[in-house]
Amino acid sequence: MNQGTNTDAPLDRTFAILGFVAGQLKAVTAADIAKSLDLPLPTAHRLISNLESRGLLQRAAGTKRFLVGNNLVVLAAKTIGSAFRTARRHAVLQNVAAAIGEQCEIGIVRNNAVVYVDSVRTKAPQALQFDPGHSAPLYCTSTGKIYLSMLPAKSRGQLVRSLKLEQHTDRTITDPDMLLAVLETTRNEGWARTNEEFVKGVVGCAVPILAPGGALIACLGVSVPVARVSFEELQHFREPLTRAAELLSDTIIEASADFSDEETS
Repeated sequence: MNQGTNTDAPLDRTFAILGFVAGQLKAVTAADIAKSLDLPLPTAHRLISNLESRGLLQRAAGTKRFLVGNNLVVLAAKTIGSAFRTARRHAVLQNVAAAIGEQCEIGIVRNNAVVYVDSVRTKAPQALQFDPGHSAPLYCTSTGKIYLSMLPAKSRGQLVRSLKLEQHTDRTITDPDMLLAVLETTRNEGWARTNEEFVKGVVGCAVPILAPGGALIACLGVSVPVARVSFEELQHFREPLTRAAELLSDTIIEASADFSDEETS
């Protein structure tokens, strides 16, 4: 079998289908799923129908192709949020916030919005506070810019042009072409900054937290009043944020290794 997974049991088959669809860059047909997972087509149709009825898969608009459903996206976001709220990972966040002297937060993307899953502040609130559970737009936050920049060019363009680019401040980028140019720079530089684009008087930056294979899991960012740190001075945060993001990535790799050791012991 192509995926190297035991799909004899219904639950194994179900997870194999979810894993396959979630790993694709475009919507897929039932035949694609059946062929890739070496499943009988009627079995694939039955399992896909069950997953669709539960909101774990959904049809791409106007087609018979499938992509991940909203309920699966929400579940994935909750899972990632829970994973980052472990004591060890929260300690990494506390340490970098203390080193920088500003609020730091971990954000993920859910339903085309940035959702913050953990944060640490070191000073009394003087600006926008990205506390756990709060959400923000993709296009005018550093985490959102990183997420958009890491999409394939075609998908990035389609998503940017489908977003409602509302004017939050006089610095919000609402022109799709201008935003795409910024995202290309973000992709090349590997980090993102925002210059009072969501809330007047607040600047920020973020770096990616990557899985072992290089996929984006979340972002580590900082938000700060521009009266205290200028947009240009955000560059001083890049190195400590990057080191902390690498530590967070290492905890994921180590956790995966520990799990593999337990399975083989």
